[in-house]
Amino acid sequence: MDGVLTGFVTIGSIIVVGMLLAHLKILDTNSQLVLSRLAFFVASPALMITVLSRTDVSAIFSANLVASIGSVVVAAGLYILVARLVFKRNAPDTVIGTFSSAYVNAGNLGLPIAGYVLGDASLIAPMLLTQLILLQPLGLTVLDITIAREHQSWARILSRPLRNPLMLGSVLGLLLSIFHVQLPPAVHDPLALVGGMAIPAMLIAYGISLRLGPRPGRGEPKIQVGYIVLLKLVIQPLAAFLLARYALGLDPAGVLAVTVIAALPTAQNVFVHANRYQTGIILARDAVFVSTILSVPVLVVIAALLA
Repeated sequence: MDGVLTGFVTIGSIIVVGMLLAHLKILDTNSQLVLSRLAFFVASPALMITVLSRTDVSAIFSANLVASIGSVVVAAGLYILVARLVFKRNAPDTVIGTFSSAYVNAGNLGLPIAGYVLGDASLIAPMLLTQLILLQPLGLTVLDITIAREHQSWARILSRPLRNPLMLGSVLGLLLSIFHVQLPPAVHDPLALVGGMAIPAMLIAYGISLRLGPRPGRGEPKIQVGYIVLLKLVIQPLAAFLLARYALGLDPAGVLAVTVIAALPTAQNVFVHANRYQTGIILARDAVFVSTILSVPVLVVIAALLA
């Protein structure tokens, strides 16, 4: 338990540094963009290569992956059902709402929490793969079909996951692990050094976004935002917990890992997708902000109960 709390304190401290730097105007939104792009396109893929290349593949394609997929399916399914039958959202808005309900912040918060709180950055891989291979392609395909202005070929739609830097880094790391290939020091050491930037860069950028980013406003019914946050922070981790503990029989460490990861807040790139397709923008913005703020006590409670 002490190690888990220490991990949260470590992460929180770096986020506060980002907020302080933004408050003092040392860093601004441009700095946030640079840090985020550096982490997303360079440092995170390097981190995934070095971490997954020395990870037993069976630990990734295991019950943890089943629990991750199950939790996503439960949260996404419950949102789609209510959105279409009760809230009467159209198809594009339903996609953004579904992302908001089930798409966890695996990059900006998932990697740091897996690395510092759970003690193994590779634990984020099952959820990351679930989102990059299953949830995101399905959702973006619906958006491409229903509202994209330009024609999207099926080849381009199906190849979308392979153009994601995190996906590429993860696949390369998995291939190295599968074939038991050890990178020579001249390759591994620079990758490890660059990968070491990923977590602090993400957290500082995240702190900047909390200080300077958009605040939730009016425009979306509170009950709809509240329902999304309920699914994201309560139902999804609860589904992961029940699957991990009772259906899959994971050990306590495995149960803690899948539950904590499922309880991560809505990913910020949901807001990016909403802006790109010009649909559900306010819904995504409010869901990201509210779930991020409320995820802190939720994650602490889960750690206290399960660690």
